[in-house]
Amino acid sequence: MNSKYDEANTAHVAASGSGAPPAAKARTERPNGGGTSASDAPPTNRASDNCNIPFFKPIRWGVDSLYLSYPGDLFPGVETELKHLKQLAQSAEPGQQSLAQYAMAGHIFEVKDKGANLFPYILEDGAFRIQLSRAGKKAPMAYVKVSATYLAHADPVEAQKALYELLSQMGEIKGEANVSRIDLYVDFVSSVDMESWNRHAWVTRANDVDQYSVKGRFSGWSIGMGGTIACRLYDKVLEIASSGKNYLLGLWSEAGWGPSEPVWRLEFEIKREALTQRGLSSLPQVMANQGGLWSYLTTEWLRLTLPNPDDQTRSRWPVHTLWGCIASVDWEGSGGPPLKKFTPERSPGNDKLFNLGLSVMLSYMAREGITDLYDGQEAFMAALYEFHNAKAFRQEIPFDGYIQDKLALKVRQFNARLNNPETEATRQETEREKAARAYRKESDGD
Repeated sequence: MNSKYDEANTAHVAASGSGAPPAAKARTERPNGGGTSASDAPPTNRASDNCNIPFFKPIRWGVDSLYLSYPGDLFPGVETELKHLKQLAQSAEPGQQSLAQYAMAGHIFEVKDKGANLFPYILEDGAFRIQLSRAGKKAPMAYVKVSATYLAHADPVEAQKALYELLSQMGEIKGEANVSRIDLYVDFVSSVDMESWNRHAWVTRANDVDQYSVKGRFSGWSIGMGGTIACRLYDKVLEIASSGKNYLLGLWSEAGWGPSEPVWRLEFEIKREALTQRGLSSLPQVMANQGGLWSYLTTEWLRLTLPNPDDQTRSRWPVHTLWGCIASVDWEGSGGPPLKKFTPERSPGNDKLFNLGLSVMLSYMAREGITDLYDGQEAFMAALYEFHNAKAFRQEIPFDGYIQDKLALKVRQFNARLNNPETEATRQETEREKAARAYRKESDGD
């Protein structure tokens, strides 16, 4: 066994409380805000040499959530169209609801039937959730959430560029985008039991520390939720089982993860108020200072410690070795390979569809006492047809029309395609005519 492996495991034993308690010291911030002390500088873009398998193995890190706000005003024609599409979304007729779609630049957005405070129009697909205000209001023109899946494919700067091009087609942007919230995360494998300490081990500036479980299985910690800064340490594999973000499994594998290894995520949520207090506002500023932010979050705002009952001054308690490893992750390098393929559609994958489909059919078979799969399939489809045909009859709708309406609503929800491409073609032609008129007016000097 090599000396680095021995050192890591010795630190693990100490951190677990069985043996002498020499723990890693909290790192001090470098002058450039990058992150670790000279005595423990990371030789790679992973973590310190002292943080080796099986004690600690970072497999991915970066930005998980990003919220941006854009000052400006919607174009009047765009606002008129969005108002119409929102009214379609609010219709009681499924056929009308299915037409509440807005297409541009390769995106087919679902237009929501409800807005949010200050933002009456909401558009969403698999890349962006865009909230838009009325023209002339004091609120930003757009408040946008960039999806985690898109951020796994494109870095935040690339995502912001694509978003700017989209919004520029919808209104006049009057200034630089502001970061309203950004979530930084590290996914890691560790042999440490994340339930082996109590809440007193967390030394933090936040008020609340909570722990959670799912069906009796420990799932993680949360610190300071609802504040300007919040943190979660949670079982990411368990979370994926409900969120369906299976694309992470392949990305982890590329980084050396084995399917039997547990993966934990440490994630900090930083809101605008906390960013501006540190002189950070725009996305380029925030991205250039990720290392400094991570250093502040893991050495000043929050630390996992080894409590010393003989010392009432908690700031002097030694840092847990695991925390020292997490704090030393280097944000100057790449946090992992990008997701190679991305589509803004929100269609469910085969895992979800076929597992759900089989579960529904087996439930029907169990209820009806059917044991043969093919007999069950035939009986289930016949019963399904009878049930929905009766609903269509009560609504005085032909069965085929009933199915087409249901299908069109799913198409809208999944951003799969336009339900009425003729309407979109008319809209684009109108936009071209308006642009041509504007050009002629400018050329004539009017």
